[in-house]
Amino acid sequence: MMPAVLSRSESLNEIAALLNRYSPAVDSIETSGISVPRFTAEYWTSRQRQASSLHEISYRACFKPQLAAFFIEQLTQPGDTVYDPFSGRGTTVIEAGLLGRNVIANDVNPLSALLSRPRFVVPELDEVRERLSRIPMRADRRADIDVSMFYHRRTESEIVALKAYLDRRRRYRNEDRIDRWIRMVATNRLSGHSPGFFSVYTLPPNQAVTQSRQRLINKRLRQKPEYRDTRKLILRKTHQLIRSLTLEQSVRLHMSGKHARFLTNDARHTGRIPDNAVALTVTSPPFLNMVDYASDNWLRCWFNGIDAEKAGRSITTTSSLAEWEVVMGSVFQELFRISRPGGWVAFEVGEVRKANLRLDEVVVPLGVKAGFACRAIVINQQSFTKTSNIWGVRNNRGGTNTNRIVVFEKS
Repeated sequence: MMPAVLSRSESLNEIAALLNRYSPAVDSIETSGISVPRFTAEYWTSRQRQASSLHEISYRACFKPQLAAFFIEQLTQPGDTVYDPFSGRGTTVIEAGLLGRNVIANDVNPLSALLSRPRFVVPELDEVRERLSRIPMRADRRADIDVSMFYHRRTESEIVALKAYLDRRRRYRNEDRIDRWIRMVATNRLSGHSPGFFSVYTLPPNQAVTQSRQRLINKRLRQKPEYRDTRKLILRKTHQLIRSLTLEQSVRLHMSGKHARFLTNDARHTGRIPDNAVALTVTSPPFLNMVDYASDNWLRCWFNGIDAEKAGRSITTTSSLAEWEVVMGSVFQELFRISRPGGWVAFEVGEVRKANLRLDEVVVPLGVKAGFACRAIVINQQSFTKTSNIWGVRNNRGGTNTNRIVVFEKS
């Protein structure tokens, strides 16, 4: 059972009081002379709160909406501003919008805003159908790169026609909310491991393998790309995304979206965010060199006219813990500037290197040095997922399915 929401009259300054309602602290850790209580339990599961279907957009290294909801519901009120400096697919800000909070999203990867912004103004299915019917889908168009290992020639032609239409609309500043929705859904459908995607069977949809790797997959599986109706699949995915959305949630998203800000800055330098503006930050930064964002997103970047290598170079991925600490230390200094007095940061760092490196213990002194008080480390335990098994990771020692969240307060 979820703990009751803390009211302003209660001890909102004591996250430990909230967590103790759920499960007493199991121990405390000492790191750089700082003692922090550590709480371990299953704080959120799909059974406790069914996440909105609107979140079902694939992206590497994203956490569950329930994680963001837990902190948003407990530590903010409607109208407060919630921020994510490493926004990814937009899990934090979408959840905040659904809950009636104001949002600021930032991610140096321009794909992030492309995947997040359209879901704040959700179209009707008939609007998407009508717009798709107006896009000419010629049968003789070819991509300017070789994608024959992914797509049937007819599917490739439809993708190129759709890309040209969206590029033209954006170039002449005619792109509207329906165009942006179609772009977002099509980007999400480019490659995957089921007939619901434009491509032949490939790896999970949060990664695009190289052309040479896909040729090997095709050879091993003795498969050839079959025709996939792109219009039909875009409509199917649209229906899936909006199927659980209520009118009240749509209104909340729309109101939140009116004032939402989608930035593409380095998380250390977000001068467009005023001082003391943010009530809560919920985020998960890049974990050392766990993910190669440039390689993963090359196909999505091609479709959207984005330089994948440039976008990848802008994202902090390093195998050096010392370098990672320097970058995250600067991020915390910026978070301290923009957080309001009494504001919170929930900084999720998972486990890396087979749980031998616990980044939560590394993060504690970084936040404290920036000026925050570290209130708790929250460890949410969960069963390993189907997607993780696809990657060949079959136990919690080999992956990042144990969420480790360091909770700070600007006191």
